[in-house]
Amino acid sequence: MKFIFSEKQKHTIRRIIIAAVLTVLCWISPLEGLARLCVFLIPYLIIGWDVLWNVVKNIPRGKIFDEHFLMGIATIGALVLGEYPEAVAVMLFFRVGELFEECAVENSRRSVTALVQAVPKTTVVLRNGREEIVHPETVSPGEIILIKPGERISLDGVIVGGSSAVDTSALTGESIPRPVALRDGVLSGSINLSGVLTVRVVKRFEDSTASRILKLVEDAAAKKAKPEKFISVFARYYTPVVCALAVLTALIPPLLFGGIWSDWISRALIFLVVSCPCALVISIPMSFFGGIGAASRHGILIKGGNYLEMLSRANTFAFDKTGTLTTGKFTVVSADEKALRLGAYAGCKSTHPLSVSLREAWGKEIPADAVMDICESRGRGISAVVEGERVFIGSERYLKEQGISLPPLKFAGTAVHTACEGIYTGSICFSDVPKPDAVELISQLKKSGIKRTVLLTGDKKDAADAVSRVTGVDEIHAELLPEEKLSVLEDLFPSSSGVVYVGDGINDAPALARADVGITLGTFGSDAAVEASDIVIMDDSLSKIYDARRISRKTMRIAAQNIIFSLGVKAAVLLLAGFGYANMWMAVFADVGVAVLVILNAMRLLRG
Repeated sequence: MKFIFSEKQKHTIRRIIIAAVLTVLCWISPLEGLARLCVFLIPYLIIGWDVLWNVVKNIPRGKIFDEHFLMGIATIGALVLGEYPEAVAVMLFFRVGELFEECAVENSRRSVTALVQAVPKTTVVLRNGREEIVHPETVSPGEIILIKPGERISLDGVIVGGSSAVDTSALTGESIPRPVALRDGVLSGSINLSGVLTVRVVKRFEDSTASRILKLVEDAAAKKAKPEKFISVFARYYTPVVCALAVLTALIPPLLFGGIWSDWISRALIFLVVSCPCALVISIPMSFFGGIGAASRHGILIKGGNYLEMLSRANTFAFDKTGTLTTGKFTVVSADEKALRLGAYAGCKSTHPLSVSLREAWGKEIPADAVMDICESRGRGISAVVEGERVFIGSERYLKEQGISLPPLKFAGTAVHTACEGIYTGSICFSDVPKPDAVELISQLKKSGIKRTVLLTGDKKDAADAVSRVTGVDEIHAELLPEEKLSVLEDLFPSSSGVVYVGDGINDAPALARADVGITLGTFGSDAAVEASDIVIMDDSLSKIYDARRISRKTMRIAAQNIIFSLGVKAAVLLLAGFGYANMWMAVFADVGVAVLVILNAMRLLRG
């Protein structure tokens, strides 16, 4: 594992080396008595003066019982008892452990905070025919920015000039450059690799992809998993209890049972060193931070450690169909010409995949003044006035709700219907196919312990059945409105240890918010879906859902290992110390040695 040391850490390393050399020289020196104490105080203060100073500073602040306090008391006590080499060694190894912890935390944090670099500090905007270098926050939607080769794209937008290839690895984890050209969308945080691009901005800086990612990552630290919360509470009460037990260990046997003072004070000091909670306090949060960091490198944004924990134990996965398990790229396979024209006109402002496909199939310009009074009913259909006539387009149910009579219908795929002035005018049939990795995802989830996979869709049952047969989803619920999706999702909770919902659109926002873990797919997922979800997959890859599940289980496994190992070793050495079989060197291993081992174990997460 490669570490990058700061100047402060390099200074600490120099102090450790000097103190270690002086300790060896003091150890082999023939000096005795007070002179021996004085020479040992030199390396002790070189390596430990700031630890002692922290203890002094914390007392007025009421922060008395921490690891610095334990180390200070233990080493001063050892000096008083004449165990000079042990006192210096405890402080020396404690500082080595602290240095290792700092480096490990920074290394894990680096994988997440590298996203900060994805937020450019300046951009070139074209105003009044001139290039101006400004902060992205000052650029408004609709303005044109210029992106030169090698520069990071500062704001989300649409290309209005030029073509290039962009590196989206900082956002999606995908290392292969993506070709872009006229009318393609580009995301802030991506790097323009070749040609010069002029881009029309579509979102303000604070709403851009890179800014939203950074906000999500920053907020993740506030959402702790149960083991992290346990450690926070544990550390608050643990140290005062340890100090009280150490005092009792030093006093009760000599006072009540005639024990030797120096022997029991030494055991109490060993008890203090062994009981230092550094290993747990640093390794458990670091395990979850490492898991979040590993996921971010795969283009998976997890909003908090609590969602990692829940994802690891969930046994039910529910999926939206269109754009989630399927490509969402509908192709019109049959349509009445009048129905196609009315559908394209009525849906001219809609971003729904079916409306987009209708406009592409129509392929002609739609006059801006031809369509008025557009009203989109989420998940149902659209009402609009087209060339002076009231038009409805939507599902069979939607048209019937408008009082429109439909002839007997039978479709094998997805269909929408149109009506004009209350009279049915025809239907349009679409085809949509499962994503290439949908089958593999469902198979992997079942192998990882998922007991139930469910498909929730507003589409017709025939279309849902076709997707279920191909992908292997266990059960389907079709022809659902958004609120009905929520109702079906609610029914999954009693029989599940955790419910995960995967979706991509605004229609999925209520279900994403209600699920134990909501996962949004796609960089261009709606703002509502991204806000409502707990995990954001930055591209359209279903396989990353399994990656998130795998990382979550590995995180929980490593956190559990660290808790059991830390407490187990400390309990064993404390037991030995109680019977007089443990010395200060064993105490150092039980503290610093265990801390280093559990940190190394936590850092395995950084490999993903």
